[in-house]
This record gives sequence, structure tokens and C-alpha cells, in this order.
Amino acid sequence: MTSIERITFDPEQCSGRPCIRGMRIRVKDVLDMLAGGASEAQILQDFSDLETEDIRACLQYASARVNHAVLQAA
Repeated sequence: MTSIERITFDPEQCSGRPCIRGMRIRVKDVLDMLAGGASEAQILQDFSDLETEDIRACLQYASARVNHAVLQAA
């Protein structure tokens, strides 16, 4: 499984928001924890079903989502 394949979408789960490996753990929740200063170890302790690769997949997903051209008004 590649990193990005760890991110799943299901309209019947978490309102279709991106989750990790079909679990009800949203990418946003992991990113919020990282942004709040939580370490990988803390996140893995809080979500015992997560793996280190899942956290990296969240970061890769977020990076890909913000990688777009920024247009400036003339």
C-alpha cells in the first residue's frame, strides 16, 4: 500500500471526508493534532490503530491538496 492509498473516501463514513485506511479517523484530526504540537508518538498513543505511515500519508495528502498555482489579480 502506498502512502496515498492509505487515505480513503466513503460517502457513508465521516460525511465523505478523507479518512485513514477506511477507519473513522479523519485526516483532519491527525493534521490538527500535528498543528497543535502533538508528536507522532502522542498521536500513535491516542489512536492505537494508526501506524507511522498513516501520519506520513496525512502529510502527503495535505501537501498535494495545497500544491496549486496561486493566481494574482492584475
